[in-house]
Amino acid sequence: MADEATRKSVSEIPLLKTNSGPRDKELWVQRLREEYLALIKYVENNKAADNDWFRLESNKEGTRWFGKCWYIHELLKYEFDMEFDIPVTYPATAPEVAIPELDGKTAKMYRGGKICLTDHFKPLWARNVPKFGLAHLMALGLGPWLAVEIPDLIAKGIIQHKDQQNS
Repeated sequence: MADEATRKSVSEIPLLKTNSGPRDKELWVQRLREEYLALIKYVENNKAADNDWFRLESNKEGTRWFGKCWYIHELLKYEFDMEFDIPVTYPATAPEVAIPELDGKTAKMYRGGKICLTDHFKPLWARNVPKFGLAHLMALGLGPWLAVEIPDLIAKGIIQHKDQQNS
């Protein structure tokens, strides 16, 4: 179960109303508008709480998303490229976030660097269609995954901070 800080953070993300995916051309524009508004609100809230940890942008159609995410561990910032496509069955199907540079470095990842969200996040997403969107994917999917996996990968010596790689 999510901790109190996560619950508070997620409760402040606007819920989405439009049940539409990329195949619904007209309604998809409305859904994208809601997605952007929710993402903007989530990022603003994170910045206000000094918890800014990702940047995200999309192609013109809103079907391909990419950006950066980072995790601060022992005062060092570990930054990663991330990407995902919106499934044609969205929002019934959650996007699969990939961090390509971590591909093959943890068991909690599928081929291509797609992070494993099957056990914890996908059932939650399924119960909240169409109210959950990309901001919820970040808050309840990628964020917790980074918080668990990155410190573990650092402790095992699998990833190193960029300043320590050249020493």
